[in-house]
Order: sequence, then C-alpha cells, then structure tokens
Amino acid sequence: MSPAALHIAIILSPFLAMPLVGWLGRGTRRAHLPALIPAALTAYFTYAFLVVSRSGPFTVSTTWAPALNLSLSFRFDGLSMLFAILIAAVGTLIVLYAAKYLEHHPQRGRFAVVLFAFMGAMLGLVLSDNLIALFVFWELTGFTSYLLIGFDHDRPEARRAATQALLVTAGGGLALLAAAILLAQSGGSAQLSELAGRGSLAGDPLYGGIIALVLLAAFTKSAQFPFHFWLPNAMQAPTPVSAYLHSATMVKAGVYLVARMTPIVGGTMLWTSTITIVGTITMLVGAVRAVMETDLKRVLAYSTISALGILMLLFAIGTPTAVTAALVYLLAHACYKGALFLVAGAVEHETGTRDVSILAGLRRAMPTTALAAGLAAASMAGIPLFAGFIAKEQFYDSVMMSALPGVSSAALMATAVGTSMCLGAAGLVAGVAPFRGRSMPMPAPHDAPVSLWFGPLILGCAGLIFGFVPALISGPIAVAGASVTGIVSTVTLAPWHGFTVTLALSSLTLAGSVALFMYRRPLWRLTWPASLHAERLYSGALTGLDAISRRISPALQSASLRSYILTVTATAVALVAIALLIGRILPPPRRWTSVQLHEGVLVALIVAGAVSAALARSTMAAVLSLGVVGYGVAVMYALMGAPDLAMTQFAVETLTVVIFVLVFSRLRGFGDLSSRLVKVRDALVAIAAGALVTTLVWFVGASGTTSRLSAYFADAAPRLAHGDNIVDVILVDFRGFDTMGEITVLVTVAIGVRALLLIGRERRQ
Repeated sequence: MSPAALHIAIILSPFLAMPLVGWLGRGTRRAHLPALIPAALTAYFTYAFLVVSRSGPFTVSTTWAPALNLSLSFRFDGLSMLFAILIAAVGTLIVLYAAKYLEHHPQRGRFAVVLFAFMGAMLGLVLSDNLIALFVFWELTGFTSYLLIGFDHDRPEARRAATQALLVTAGGGLALLAAAILLAQSGGSAQLSELAGRGSLAGDPLYGGIIALVLLAAFTKSAQFPFHFWLPNAMQAPTPVSAYLHSATMVKAGVYLVARMTPIVGGTMLWTSTITIVGTITMLVGAVRAVMETDLKRVLAYSTISALGILMLLFAIGTPTAVTAALVYLLAHACYKGALFLVAGAVEHETGTRDVSILAGLRRAMPTTALAAGLAAASMAGIPLFAGFIAKEQFYDSVMMSALPGVSSAALMATAVGTSMCLGAAGLVAGVAPFRGRSMPMPAPHDAPVSLWFGPLILGCAGLIFGFVPALISGPIAVAGASVTGIVSTVTLAPWHGFTVTLALSSLTLAGSVALFMYRRPLWRLTWPASLHAERLYSGALTGLDAISRRISPALQSASLRSYILTVTATAVALVAIALLIGRILPPPRRWTSVQLHEGVLVALIVAGAVSAALARSTMAAVLSLGVVGYGVAVMYALMGAPDLAMTQFAVETLTVVIFVLVFSRLRGFGDLSSRLVKVRDALVAIAAGALVTTLVWFVGASGTTSRLSAYFADAAPRLAHGDNIVDVILVDFRGFDTMGEITVLVTVAIGVRALLLIGRERRQ
C-alpha cells in the first residue's frame, strides 16, 4: 500500500470500522472498545499536526474519477488538523459515554454504527481539499445527523426534529454544490489549496452569487439567524448526540467553511458586512434565549447558537488577532460545552429530569459530576485561569481593534459584553444551579458511573489546563490561524496582561453574569415574543409547499400514462425549442448528402407506415403498420453499412409483431374514446416533437462535425476489450451496465406480467 493510500485509509477508518463497531456495540461488556479507534486517530492527527508545524502543509491524493479530472485529496494544514483533533478526541469521550448511557437500549449497535459514520463524514469534511468531495462529506454529515437526531424514532418529536434539521441543512448543502461548481469554473480548479494560492476571486463576475451560496450553506449548517431554530429542536436526540454533533462537530462545519473560504472569497465589504450582521444578531438572540430556558439541554443549545455567532463575527473581522481569538474560542467552547452537555445527560440519567428550576443540591450525591460541571461552568463564565477567560479576552481585544466599515465599535463592544454576560449566566445555570442549595424532594440519586463523569471531567480539566498554561495551545493556534490569514500570528496567549481595558470589561462581564444568575428565576418567567420566532418561517414555507402540492398534484398525478407522456413531451419540446430560438445554437449546415432514389422511396415507406399506424381503425392494421416502420428502419441500417444492427432490428421487429398479434387478437378493437379537440391536441404535440427531433438531426448531420466516438471505439474495441465486432463490444463492454439494466427491466416486467396472470387465474378459479 502506498503512503497516500495508507493516509486515506486511516482518515476513512471510521467508515471501514462500521461493521466491527456495530458488532461490538451490541454487547454491554465490549461496547467501550470502539473508543480505541478515535483514540488512535487522535494520536495520528496530533503527530500530523507536529509534522505540519515543522514542515508545512501537505496533501495526500488518489485518483477518484480520472475522466472528470477529479481526485480524492485530503489537505493536512493547521486548520484542518485542529478540527480533526477535536473531532477525534471528543469522539473518543463520546463513544465511552454512549457505551454506558445507552447500555440498555435495544438499538445501541445501530447507534454506534451511525455515530462512526458521522465521525468519518466530519473528518472527510474538514480534511477534503477537493470541492466535490467536500460537498459529498458535507451531505453525509447531514444525513447521518438526521439518523442520530431521530434515533428514538418511536417518538414523534424526535422524527420532527430530525426532519427539520435535515431539510434546513440539506437546503444549504444544495447551495454548497452550486457554489462548488461556480468556484471551480471561476478559479479554474476544484482544489481548495490551489484556489487559495491563486488569491481572492473578488473581481470575478460570479463573485456575488458565490458569496450568497457559500454563506447560505454556512449559515444553515452553523445555525445562524434566521436558520437557528433547528438546533434547539435537535435536543430531542440522545445526550451523546447533542454533545458531539451540536457542540464540538457538526454545527462547527459552517464556521469551518467560512474560515476555509476566507482566503478565496473573503476580504470584501460584501463578505465582511454580511457575516458581521448575521453573526451579531445570532450571538445576541442565542444568548438572551439561553437565560430564559429551564431545560438544561435547551439552555446549552441556545448558548451554542450564541457562541457560533461569536465565531462568525470573529472570522468576519478577519485580522490575525480576530482569527486567533476565534480559534481559541473554538477550542474553549468545545471543552466546556461538551462537558456541560455530558453533565446534563448524567444528571438526567440519575434524576430523570432536565428541568433546572427543580434541580438542586446534587453536589452531595454526585460530587465527581459536580466537580466536572463546576470546571466547565467556570470556563464558560470566563473566570480567570480557565480557557474561557483567555477566549473572552481575545474576543474583546479583537472587537476593540476592529475597524469594520459602517459599524460602531462601541455598539459592537456593548453587544459583545452583553452577550458574554448572558452566556456566563447560562454556564452557571447549567453547571452550578443543579448542584447548589438543598437536596431535591425526590429519591436521592447517586453519582453517575465512571463512564458518565469521566468525559466531562477530562474536558473540564482540559479547559483549566489550557487556561492556566496557554503556551500549550499558542503554537498550534498560530499554525491553524496561518491557514486562514496566510501569516503566522504574533498574538501571545497569557493568563495575565496587566490592568487593561479588556480586564475591566472581563470583570464587568463576570459581575453581570453572577447578577443574572442570582436573579435567574424572574428571567425564566419571561416569554420570547411569538412574532420573533424564526421557526414560523420554516412552518410557513412547509405549509405553502403543501398547499401548492395539493393544488397541482391532481393534475400532475392523475394515474394516466397518456397524460404523463403528454406533459413530459410537451415540456421538453417547449424548452428545447425556446433554447434553439433564443440561443441560436444550431450549427450552420456545411455539407449536404445527396439522397438516392431508393433511399427516398424507403423514407416515404417509413413515413407512410407511421401515418397509417396513427390513423388505423383496427389493432391488426396498427400492428402491421408499425411493422412496416420497423422493417424500413432495418433496411436503412443495412444500406448505411450496419448489417449487425439491421439483423438485430429485423429480429426485434419480428418478435414484436408476433407478440402484438397474439396479444391484440384477444383484445377488443379500437374505440373512439377521445374528443376531436383532444385528438387535435395530441396530433399537434406529436408533430411538434417529430419536427424538433428532425430539425436537430438534420442540422447536426449537415454541420460537418467529425465523430470522435467512432475512432475511439474502433481503436479501443480490439485493444481494450479484445473484440473485433465493435457493436457487440459496445453493448457488452462499454455499455455493459446499460445493457444489464435493460435486461433487468425486461426480466422485472416479465415477472410482473407472470404474477398478474397467476393472480387472474386464481381469481377465476
């Protein structure tokens, strides 16, 4: 195996391991063993990150579709490695957590298979250097997340949430496909690294459309306003899914796309202003909604939306300081949010509820879980010596130094501080409120099993370590930032920068977070205005589509083969005719072939047979007229130097006429079932279709173009397929799958006819 193939096999190992994972996941004692795979991937990507840091980015590639000049290529640089390590490392903890959390679920094996499929899709997404491959993995994340969100498919709420997430994100996926095609056309390459090396496409005529499509894909995937509503509803998923998909991986895909596309299409007013406006609204709406919720997972979901808005805003600012802040915030958020989601699942597992308004005093019964929750909450609130504090200070520095045109820095800073206050309060609600105060008036819970508190404790400690010794992440963050900005950042991460304005704002934020936490119960009584529910747009769109479908379905789905053929034929004729008239794309006639007398007589015979079949008053006359047409075409093949096709046509026509005669002899004759108006309409459509096809064949035949296929098949048939009969080689080798499909259709029809005959015989008996 070549080194490139080995790298690709390792990257795709979650897909390759799915059968093994499904088998291991069904057992309770071995369900934790699949965690060894993402653990090994974490070590692999960490080593790759070290190689990238020392030697620079590199790409591994293998041929995918040579005829289309497509390759399956994966890019190893700082940005992709940072995301890959997060996906693999958090995935390891999630697999361990899920093994215990779902140990009594009858479908735990299926869950493990889909989880690994999602993990592989996410790794492929962040590592892909090819636009088409990126789109494929992008859609795979949406499909697998649909299966994970709707894992408990017996519940209608889970099915609705999964469908909603799929529809919203799949719409963005289609936009990404269109953007990929436009980018490849405008940039002259489908490789992201090549496009980034050629500079910005800001001057391209398609730039505006590319921006709209890329941002639509990013905003839907990363739950940006007004597409944010699907993320809280997706909390119907099991807790391991919520922790993995919606805090550390899937919802970060849109953020990753913005970061990856910045060197290619970023740096313009359109790009910066759009992301700034949407990101600012998203971070504010998500933060306010987070402090109004009482369900632990919904508190965390809305705070995740707000954090995603912050990341979008920082990448919109785009300075080295802002990009560094975004990557630090990304890392800190993955640590504390993943931990808090897992804590919420452990609390629900032991108490049976996620309602934070009644949860209290769990620190005595669940001390280890309380410690993990406290560490994560402290980081989210931005307490000094935690990674969240470093991220928040970098966030404030970036906003303070931003010079976005048309945006007031003071207003943006006030919004950032208010948002951070709400997020800090939400972190305290999720990580502190369930564990402080007196014990709940319910059966005393006990501490969660090791598998349920190990993951959140590791993530909580990671947030403390990164905050206490930020030098551990300074180098990797600088390398990852260079993939976005093109230069290595000189920003220094430190827990103390002296008495600065940023420190004062951080102190004010912490005080505001504590105040909001202390007075949280009045906030819980507030109700979000119904007029501001963005989900109404989704519901309205579905209602409109349903109404349109009910109107047009009776006409389009009439269960009449005749009407279907009429609609398809008339539409095709109209569209092609309009294109020919407007575009004038028919090639000019350059050569005319003389028509011999016998050829003219043969053509007249074929036309006469077709007209006779259309005007026939009996089934026998129609069958014989069609036979004249078929035999005339066979003679035409023979005259044009294709005796094998002529023999095939003779055989087919003979069998067809015999079968038709045998079948139609048992049917009654033609009846006059259509009105004169319908007959005229059908005749006009048929004449138009025939005239259009005749025109196309006439002009193409007289255009003087040379056939490239005939020379190719003449050369390739004996050389590649080792056959002298070119037509047979085309049917058997070059069009083998097509021929197999035709045979399959015929066999299927024969089986269906036989079944109908048997059913009719049984009923008669």
